[in-house]
Amino acid sequence: MTVTICIGSACHLKGSREIIKQLQELVAANHLEDKVDLNGAFCSGNCVNGVCVTIDGALHSLSPENTKEFFETEILGKL
Repeated sequence: MTVTICIGSACHLKGSREIIKQLQELVAANHLEDKVDLNGAFCSGNCVNGVCVTIDGALHSLSPENTKEFFETEILGKL
C-alpha cells in the first residue's frame, strides 16, 4: 500500500509534518513497514481541504487530529 502525504506549502502549514510523524509511528507500532510505503510529494492540488494524503491514488484530507482514526480505518482496515 502506497501512502503519499503532501508536503507543499499549504499542507505544511496545516500540519503535514505532524501527520507524517504520526503515520510513521503508527506503521512502526503495528509492524507494517513491509506493507505500507510512506512517501512525500509536493502539492496534490487540493490545498483548501487540509493536508492531502493519497492511498493508492485515492485522495483524502487529513488534520493531525484525525490521523489516528484515518490510519485505523483507511490503512489498517484495508490491509
